[in-house]
Amino acid sequence: MKSCLVVDNSRVQRSFTRAIVENLMFDCREAPDARSAALACGFSMPDVVLLGWNVTDSAGSECLKAIRALPHGGNPKIVLCSASGEIDDIMSALEQGADEYIMRPFDQDIVRSKFEQIGVM
Repeated sequence: MKSCLVVDNSRVQRSFTRAIVENLMFDCREAPDARSAALACGFSMPDVVLLGWNVTDSAGSECLKAIRALPHGGNPKIVLCSASGEIDDIMSALEQGADEYIMRPFDQDIVRSKFEQIGVM
């Protein structure tokens, strides 16, 4: 079974996203902030990370850099999630190492489509 780490400062958003990911048959873990996400990835690198753009203790971009700097940090597909549709934000996320970008609100069909696009399904 493939694995996913959901990183978001909102417990509600993590629960919502986790339910979607588990319905797609992924083993799912959660992290409320960048520090917890880096620790979780250091312990066991997931196949995919759904990363909120604004996490409590840092910007999503800093969390992205921290994950990518870990041993095997280049392996997971990282999908940034944000309500911002600004092209500059999207381009910045992709330039910093994100594999894809999902705008909120999203649903299971959108997540499935993105996962198929990045090759984790």
